[in-house]
This record gives sequence, structure tokens and C-alpha cells, in this order.
Amino acid sequence: MSVAKIAFDRILRAIRGNGYVPLGLFELSQYFRQFGSIKFKFSKEGERLIAVSENYRYGSIVTSGATPEELDKNIKDAILTSFSVPSAYAKDAKVQREGERSEEYALA
Repeated sequence: MSVAKIAFDRILRAIRGNGYVPLGLFELSQYFRQFGSIKFKFSKEGERLIAVSENYRYGSIVTSGATPEELDKNIKDAILTSFSVPSAYAKDAKVQREGERSEEYALA
């Protein structure tokens, strides 16, 4: 995620105020309530770890990372991106991995 994107998201949030909630955040919440968690299949291609969603109802979410920690961060960002949720709202979204060894992500 670029520094410019993060800065832009934070500026938008500051302008709109802390009470503003993007529509995508509401849609994300509704998705997890209706369909449950999003399960990912993990694989390794060369030095990269790849994650591909298995049950996302609106297509596929695909991302990668060099380390398990980076992959986890990128999966969360990819989920937010698929619902058009700016990264400045990542803490509000509360997307988390369900358990340390789980392949599923849901709202906390």
C-alpha cells in the first residue's frame, strides 16, 4: 500500500469527520453477517506466498506476500479493497483471521 494512498485516505477521513462511515464498510459488515467468513487457499510460487479466496460470492480475491505476516496484512487489505473500503478504515472494519492457523477471515 503506497504512502500516497494512506495519506489520501486519512485526508478524506479528516474532511468527512469521524462519524462518517463509507458505504463499503456497511456492505462488508452485511456480507459477513449474511455469508460468514471468507476462506482462502494458500500456496507458494517461488519465494511468494499466494492466497486465493475459495468462497467469496462476488468473484475471487487474490493476493500475495513474501512472509506470512505480509500475506495476512495483504489479505485484509484485499478484502477491504473488494468492498471499496479505504485503508484509513481498516481498524473500523475489524477484519481478522479466525485463529492463528485458520484459513478464514471474518469480522472481529
